Amino acid sequence: QVQLVESGGGLVQAGGSLRLSCAVSGRLDSSNTVGWFRQAPGKERDIVAAITWTGGTTYYTDSVKGRFTISRDNAKSTMYLQMNSLKPEDTAVYYCAVATGSGSYYKLIRGGGINSWGKGTLVTVSS
Repeated sequence: QVQLVESGGGLVQAGGSLRLSCAVSGRLDSSNTVGWFRQAPGKERDIVAAITWTGGTTYYTDSVKGRFTISRDNAKSTMYLQMNSLKPEDTAVYYCAVATGSGSYYKLIRGGGINSWGKGTLVTVSS
C-alpha cells in the first residue's frame, strides 16, 4: 500500500507563492498517475493537477493553468505543486493521491481509480 504525506501548506497573501510536497512511500511505476486535489469549505474535493509518474504527462484544471506547476522527482519519490499568483479562492485543504493501473491518468483526472490519499495540508490565501 502506497502512503502519501503532504507538506508545505500555510498562510500566504494574495499574489504570493507556496510549494507543496507529497512524499511517497512505496514503489511507483509507469502504471501510476499522481495528482493534487483540493477541498474548500463546504465544497466537494476537486482535481487540481495530475502527472503520470514516469511519462510526465500533465493535467491542470482551468482555474490554475499558468499559475500552478506539478512536477515529480522519481529519485526522491516526491511530487510537488508549485503555486504562484495565489488567490483567495485557492484557499482549501490540498490532498495528494495516486491511481494505479490501466488508464490511471484518465481515471484520476476524473476523480476515480484512486487507491491512496494523503491526509491533506491546509492552504490559506488572505486578500
